[in-house]
Amino acid sequence: MRVFDPVLFILRKKGTEVWHVPPDATVYDAMKMMADKDVGALLVMDGEHLEGVVSERDYARKVIIQGRSSKETPVREIMSEPMITIRPECSVDEAMRLITTHRVRHLPVVCDGKVHGVISIGDLVQWISFAQDQTIEQLENYIEGKYPC
Repeated sequence: MRVFDPVLFILRKKGTEVWHVPPDATVYDAMKMMADKDVGALLVMDGEHLEGVVSERDYARKVIIQGRSSKETPVREIMSEPMITIRPECSVDEAMRLITTHRVRHLPVVCDGKVHGVISIGDLVQWISFAQDQTIEQLENYIEGKYPC
């Protein structure tokens, strides 16, 4: 696999389960779900409609530092929006460019208005590392003559 492979390959490997909360959920409930699921962000969805994303960073910057109550503040007040989304055929390189350019850590994968999964910066770095290892192995095998011309 090469780095420009579509993020669809990452979703197939990691799975398409999406953790989400409604916009009227409390920040406390969202943070509890993040802790329970061992994730750093949740999608904010109103039914099937993607509204935004709420992350640990949003919590730190928009609740803790501002002295707000996590048990009284709804997620809609601190979520990040509008969302930067990608399609399943987006290349890993393009997804990495979007994450870097927009300084986000999570990209929902959306097709025809439906959320198919979430790709994180960690997923992308892991995939790039895997792809580079595969390329190195193929080159070593070629140099050692293990592959016919």
